[in-house]
Amino acid sequence: MATPAFECPTDVCPPMFDQYAGQTSYFGGESPLSKAVGYLVVVGFGALFSIFTTMVVFADKKFAGNASITSEHFNTAGRMVKTGLTASVIVSQWTWAATLLQSSNVAWNYGVSGPFWYASGATIQVLLFGVLAISLKDIAPSAHTMCEIVRARWGKTAHLTFLFFAFCANIIVTSMLLLGGAATVEALTGVNYELASFLIPWGVILYTSAGGLKATFMASYLHTMIIFAVLITMITIVYVKAYSSDQIYDYLAQTVAYTKEECELLFSEDGTAETSFYLGEDGSKQYACGYVTGNNSGSYLTMLSSDGLMFGIINIVGNFGTVFVDQSYWQSAIAARPQSAARGYLLGGICWFAIPFSLATSLGLASTALMLPISKSEAGSGLVPPAVADHLLGSAGSALILIMLFMAIVSTGSAESIAVSSLVAYDVYREYWNPEATGKQILWVSRVVIVVFGIFMGLFSIALNEMGLNLGWVYLFMGVVIGSAVIPLWNMMTWSKASGKGAVIAAWSGLVLALIGWLVGAKIQGKAVTVATLGTNEVMLSGNLIAILSSGFIHYVYSKFIDPQDFDFATLDENIHLVEQDLSGLGAEQQDKNELRRAKRWIVRRGYLLTFVLILVWPILSVPAGIFTKDYFAFWVLVSIAWGFGAAIIISVLPLVESQEEIGNVFGGMWNYIRCKEGDINQYAEEEAAPAKTLDEEPTKEVEAEAPDADGEEAA
Repeated sequence: MATPAFECPTDVCPPMFDQYAGQTSYFGGESPLSKAVGYLVVVGFGALFSIFTTMVVFADKKFAGNASITSEHFNTAGRMVKTGLTASVIVSQWTWAATLLQSSNVAWNYGVSGPFWYASGATIQVLLFGVLAISLKDIAPSAHTMCEIVRARWGKTAHLTFLFFAFCANIIVTSMLLLGGAATVEALTGVNYELASFLIPWGVILYTSAGGLKATFMASYLHTMIIFAVLITMITIVYVKAYSSDQIYDYLAQTVAYTKEECELLFSEDGTAETSFYLGEDGSKQYACGYVTGNNSGSYLTMLSSDGLMFGIINIVGNFGTVFVDQSYWQSAIAARPQSAARGYLLGGICWFAIPFSLATSLGLASTALMLPISKSEAGSGLVPPAVADHLLGSAGSALILIMLFMAIVSTGSAESIAVSSLVAYDVYREYWNPEATGKQILWVSRVVIVVFGIFMGLFSIALNEMGLNLGWVYLFMGVVIGSAVIPLWNMMTWSKASGKGAVIAAWSGLVLALIGWLVGAKIQGKAVTVATLGTNEVMLSGNLIAILSSGFIHYVYSKFIDPQDFDFATLDENIHLVEQDLSGLGAEQQDKNELRRAKRWIVRRGYLLTFVLILVWPILSVPAGIFTKDYFAFWVLVSIAWGFGAAIIISVLPLVESQEEIGNVFGGMWNYIRCKEGDINQYAEEEAAPAKTLDEEPTKEVEAEAPDADGEEAA
């Protein structure tokens, strides 16, 4: 056991007092991993995935006979992705750095309500987007981007308006990836922040520009498996190997039992109030110790948390923007089969819920239970998970979190890169620069944009860091900027009366009103407009709510009473044109209106029901519990563990089961190649199984007619 810097000044000492007494921060400027490990993960994994995805795409083309990469295939993946892979991709691209880091920060701040509100507040958008996904397959199956649909229905002015909001969404999401990722890489390995911000995008650039959306999907599946592997490792370590739910419960109860004076003594240099660093310059506490303001009886073990609920509302509003206005989610819907578009989003949302909920319920709550010296600044930068993992597993824990984080960054980063490249290629280059662009030209532009965007975002994240903005601040701010575009986009896909002029007015008015409300709120509450006063929960909540509600109200009133339309959705797809006549995923079977109507009914019922359960039923049922008992908390933990394991199994196994035929074709093609044969392995299996002919036998007409079918070609 470590010798403490001073004797414990309270009757009951924190669990880890002997080890960390006198420390002002957990990492304290020292990295648990070497710089070599940082470079290995940031550069090595990027190169590894580039090689892996390039090989997979090549094998799919060479041995399974799939088409060469055209501009259509590069940006839509052939529009035939199945349910399991769609769900896996949704989980992958919705797992931001913030999902892993910010979810534990809100657990550190608010207790058990934080992980729940983070998970539920960001799951319902994916569930509801399934409704838009199946609507897209019905009314705009030829689309490449959401802005193409805006252009086809509402014209140029609306197109430019929502193109602006789409780019804002992509930039904000990528900023959060790099802000959280670079800060964690620096804390864990000592790699310079600016250098990490510049190097991380290259892991995305290489394989995304090489293989397009299909390569992104294949890599995303592997990323998701690794993320879930680390997730179940961490929840097992916290609640099975190192501690139990009862121990964590007792520690959490003790954390809030300390008085302010005791906390000042515990977080000091020598056990005296004179050397305490517990309070910041503004008088707020800087460490997880003592009464939790806004929580029932100041406890971490309750869902009755005013700040937790406020965060939940901000989370819900802000994440509607980063799903509905983010081209990457529209692109996943475009790539999916019609049935998969509905089921994939529902399954993906349910499985994704486990990542923030289970991870933060384990690592986030453990950080406050053990009273590790994690400062408020460290928590805001997303360093709670790496600190707890390092405490529990040493350098191995730090390495696991670093790998998990890198998987989240490159998976979402690749989705954002391909989204931006599609917007530029189809909605800028083809629409306004070169309307007669060929497929090769669009493919070239797509690849160039991926490289340029990656470099730009590395530089932009450095600028944000210099401005003093961290992951948590940007996360709360996103809804202020893009929230006003949400309801007009929903109306575009579902309401025939939705006005294009009204949508433009609503989107810009909502943004302006939100910014005014946000700035005025900071001035009123904080007496000055600073980064700190702009980042409080109350001010961010006002900006987020004004953005989405004012926009929705304006668009409804304008469309209903001023400029009502009577749009025929059947004509929408006629105004969207393919570059190459690649009709994969656009056949009669995929466009069966009866099947599409059934799929829409399926997702509408389940999407609305699960949304109702997650944001109303579950929280309301937990209110009577007040402060959780040991048994109630044990059940809560059990749900998080079971959800984590169940999601991991489904998301890992289902894509393999659904794709076993395609996987078999690849391996079969490789076997034929080894045997110096060409074509489908099934052809050779049939030939070898056929009875041998004698010399005087003549082939029958039936055989002659069947033979061409085996090759998939017409008879000469």
